[in-house]
Amino acid sequence: MKIVITGDTHIPGRGKVLPPRLVQECETADLILHTGDWKSFEVYEMLSEFAEVRGVTGNVDDDEMKKKFPLQQVIEAEGVRIGIVHGHGEKKTTEKRAVEAFKGVPLDVLVFGHSHIPMLRYINQTLVINPGSPTDKRKLPYYSFAILHVDEEIRAEMVLYKQKI
Repeated sequence: MKIVITGDTHIPGRGKVLPPRLVQECETADLILHTGDWKSFEVYEMLSEFAEVRGVTGNVDDDEMKKKFPLQQVIEAEGVRIGIVHGHGEKKTTEKRAVEAFKGVPLDVLVFGHSHIPMLRYINQTLVINPGSPTDKRKLPYYSFAILHVDEEIRAEMVLYKQKI
C-alpha cells in the first residue's frame, strides 16, 4: 500500500493548484493523508481525484473543514496504526505537542504538520513523520511531502524538490 502524506498546502494562498511533483505521486497512491491547514475544501476535492483522503484540521482551516475533519484521528492501514494531528497549540515544540496528543495511544506511525519542517525519525517505538509543505517551504531550500509504503515492511521516504509549479 502506498500512502502519500502531505499537509500545510494553504491553497489558495501559497499556491493555487497542487504542485506537479505531488500530483505525480498521488496518481499512484492507495491513500492520501493530509496533516491540516488545507485552507479550502477545494484541496480535499483535488486530492480525492486520486485516492481516498483522510486528514485533520489545522489552525487556518475554516468551519467547513472542521465539519469534515477532526483535530486528530487514528486510522489503520494494512494493520498499521497511524495517528494524524496538525500539531498547533501553545507552549512546547510542534513535535512535542503532536507526541503528547497521542499519549497512551499505541501507534506504529505518528504524522503531524504545522511547522512546515520535514522530519522522519523514531521517537521511542513510533515512526514520526512531518511531511513539510508542498507549497510553502518558508526558509528551507526545498518543498516536500512524504510517502509511506506499508506491505510486508514499513518504509518511509521524504520527497524534497525545488520547483513548486
